[in-house]
Amino acid sequence: MAPTVLAVLIGILINNSRLSDLRAHVDSRFGDVNARFNDINTRFDEVNRRFDDMDRKMDHRFEDMKSTWRSELHRVEEVLDARLKHLEER
Repeated sequence: MAPTVLAVLIGILINNSRLSDLRAHVDSRFGDVNARFNDINTRFDEVNRRFDDMDRKMDHRFEDMKSTWRSELHRVEEVLDARLKHLEER
């Protein structure tokens, strides 16, 4: 009976060792996958930052164009008022 118990114990220890090796391998592979996802998240954060920068620049450009149009329209309004006044004086 002792050799049978000894053979079973050795089998259990070998299987336990193999399971530990398998777990270590799986953990390392999941670590690689997590690292890749972290890299992808970093890239998405960079893309989001670039879109935010572009959005701010576009807002600034539209504000500049709006002020330019307002000043031009004000100048046109003054010219039209002067012409209308000139016509009314005739």
